[in-house]
Amino acid sequence: MDHLRYSGLPLEEQRAAFLAIVSADPLLRDAVARACTLDLPDWLVVSGALYNSIWNHLTGKPSGYGIKDVDLFYFDDSDLSYEAEDAVIRRAEKHFEGLALPVEVRNQARVHLWYPQKFGRPCPRYSSASESVSHFASKTHAVGVRYDADGQLEIVAPFGLDDIFSFRITPNRVMDNQRTHEAKGKRARENWPEISVEPW
Repeated sequence: MDHLRYSGLPLEEQRAAFLAIVSADPLLRDAVARACTLDLPDWLVVSGALYNSIWNHLTGKPSGYGIKDVDLFYFDDSDLSYEAEDAVIRRAEKHFEGLALPVEVRNQARVHLWYPQKFGRPCPRYSSASESVSHFASKTHAVGVRYDADGQLEIVAPFGLDDIFSFRITPNRVMDNQRTHEAKGKRARENWPEISVEPW
């Protein structure tokens, strides 16, 4: 049960452990450093690359195992056109060339414009990159990191970190995301059988 050694600890201890693991992971260290120099407004490296890397570290799996891509959010409501976001995506492609995994860049100011067509239901208009993280289908997945103004790595985790360190995927019912919660939970268990998925 050594993989649960951080489960149930106070948030500050979990935060320190999380940052230590992220900082020591070569893939994440490179991705976050490059994200910082891309210089996007209100940016966050979020979701799978982070919590999957924690699980890899705690179960002795190699860096990058089970990770499809790195998700990079930013928030820019000065231009909500597809073209403006596409220009950032193209710039990011060059910027992240040579990274071990592809980087998916999305402007969170635009999500409400395309989400209903893709998922068949509305999505709130977000006011920041952090706000969109709090709407993920599973509370466990709601985590992001970035460098603050002093160059220190900081965490955005609206539901805390205990679910990640407890290998527990918990639903976030703020939106009707049951299918996403279940699909991501099933995929995670295939890679990390230690995980439990709480039903919707």
